[in-house]
Amino acid sequence: MFESLTGKLQDVFGKLRGKGKLSEADINNALREVRLALISADVNYGIVKKFTEDVKARSIGQEVMRSLTPGQQVIKIVNEEMVKLMGVEASKINHSTDGTTILVLAGLQGSGKTTAAGKLARRFVREGRNPLLVAADIYRPAAITQLQVLGESLNVPVFTLGSDTSPVKICQAAVKHAAKNGNDPVIVDTAGRLHIDEQLMREMKDIKRTINPTEILFVADAAMGQEAVNVAKEFNDSLDIDGVILTKLDGDARGGAALSIKAVTGKPIKLVSMGEKLDAMEDFHPDRMASRILGMGDVLTLIEKAEAVIDEETAKEMERKIMEQRGLTLDDFLDQLQQIKKMGSLDQLMDMIPGMNAVPGDLQVDEEQFKRSEAIIRSMTVHERHNPRIIKGSRRMRIAKGSGTKVQDVNKLLKQFSQMNRMVRQLTATGTGKKRRRKFKGGFPLSPN
Repeated sequence: MFESLTGKLQDVFGKLRGKGKLSEADINNALREVRLALISADVNYGIVKKFTEDVKARSIGQEVMRSLTPGQQVIKIVNEEMVKLMGVEASKINHSTDGTTILVLAGLQGSGKTTAAGKLARRFVREGRNPLLVAADIYRPAAITQLQVLGESLNVPVFTLGSDTSPVKICQAAVKHAAKNGNDPVIVDTAGRLHIDEQLMREMKDIKRTINPTEILFVADAAMGQEAVNVAKEFNDSLDIDGVILTKLDGDARGGAALSIKAVTGKPIKLVSMGEKLDAMEDFHPDRMASRILGMGDVLTLIEKAEAVIDEETAKEMERKIMEQRGLTLDDFLDQLQQIKKMGSLDQLMDMIPGMNAVPGDLQVDEEQFKRSEAIIRSMTVHERHNPRIIKGSRRMRIAKGSGTKVQDVNKLLKQFSQMNRMVRQLTATGTGKKRRRKFKGGFPLSPN
């Protein structure tokens, strides 16, 4: 995500950090490179111009010029101005206080509205709500079926009257159905077009006037960059949208939409979609996103992901074993691998760790190695997982064959496991009590490579 922009900005900041003092010329040169980086990232030119002017105005002040670390001060200012650009604070979806919450998803065809509807439904189910999905896209082939498949996978009801009823009547009937059956919120998946036309806007205005939605959320494809921003502005001018869901952000190497859309429309990005899976939707935090764009990681989101997937009982058992200096088993190792996988793409997790975006390619985490490690452990017997010392030549050959790997892969995994166990024992044996051991609470360091 934003790989190109992050790399260019890191180069600029690297030069600033190397200077003991900064002249106005140094700042001008750095901001010229920042400007070029943002323009190449498809950020709106007017926004880039104002952004760099604001950064310059603050950077040539006494706060920076007299600072012991002027380079760091400029980077801090860039970070703060970028946060302002994207909205300062996270903006949540509003819920109705006197009736059913109705969320209407709008946008062009292919922006990811239907999948976003499914992801929203999953979030609400996890919050203990009883959502209703509404199939109001009667034009795109298989749109209704796609939503029904998503609903079935989530055990969430999908309201449809087929493709012969107008979207407005479908929405009217859906709201009545929700009130009668206790569904809240109602999530309406509307039709899109390949481009904005009069019929689309008239239909959206009719839906808005008829059901008076709590929020209209514009669904934008981040990979479209500045075009997504322009379309968002047109939708906002016609419908007065309440917020934006930015999809396909994991595939956006530039970042133009994320940086421009709030400044152009005046409406906040509320959610971002970070992958195809139904759990790959996150709240949008401007400060955290700025940190990721600048290559500083996003530790808070990483912690939240970990807290959401880590099984508390498993973590307690792991801590107990470590504190009692008992050996960990390959089943424990497998549990940790599975919990890491639940947190999402390893590339995305690495991006959240400060400094990891600058790690050379040959040191990056290999997703395939995780899969091989899991296959190898699953090819072992229960006895072998709990007593890896018995895994000798013939057993290693059988495990390699059963897991579709090589004996060398089995050897590598067992060596890593042995080293990890030895390290845990040494730390618990030589540490000075709970303070030292607490570092391992909830798990242990993994090195799948």
